[in-house]
Amino acid sequence: MAVSARSRTVLTLYSSRDCVHCHRVRLVLAAKGVTYDLVIADPARPPEDLLDLNPYGSLPTLVDRDLVLYDTGVICEYIDERYPHPPLMPVDPLSRARVRLAIVRVEKEWLPLAAQAAGSTKAAEGARRQLREGLIAALPLFKAAKFFLNTEISLADCALAPLIWRLPSLGVSLPREAAPITDYGERIFRNPGFSRSLTPEERALRE
Repeated sequence: MAVSARSRTVLTLYSSRDCVHCHRVRLVLAAKGVTYDLVIADPARPPEDLLDLNPYGSLPTLVDRDLVLYDTGVICEYIDERYPHPPLMPVDPLSRARVRLAIVRVEKEWLPLAAQAAGSTKAAEGARRQLREGLIAALPLFKAAKFFLNTEISLADCALAPLIWRLPSLGVSLPREAAPITDYGERIFRNPGFSRSLTPEERALRE
């Protein structure tokens, strides 16, 4: 017998099998070491229990008892505040603002290009070129600290790492001078939490 969406008593994440936004939330949960139920859903055909919770039927959707959240950024900040250890945002306001602006850049500039990069059309080729150039232009940010603008892993890394993971499958190859970006990705990918955040479909993107 299926568990009703509104009868769940443990943290539940509705996620697709391969989605940079869903992966971002799973990575935050893995970084926190939070136990949760993962419900895999087809974004093209949202299940009825998801539609009952979220009128948009969008993924990811997080359910924490009576609370339902369905904006990726809101979900990630909620998890960080709900489970404060280890913190994924700096303590001081200036550093927090910088991390938030970095997330905006990922969301507004790079993720839309990644979504357009699939396929062999001229538009996809152009998106891959723009994404490559955008990342190379941001090299100083990757060189500034061990993680993205911070000495410790933050919500910005959770937004960025799923994209870096997908670059080879998108056909985006980085030149030799972009080694700091590749090294940055490998530091995160070696973390056991990153491995736990992957679905089998996402793991296969690098196999």
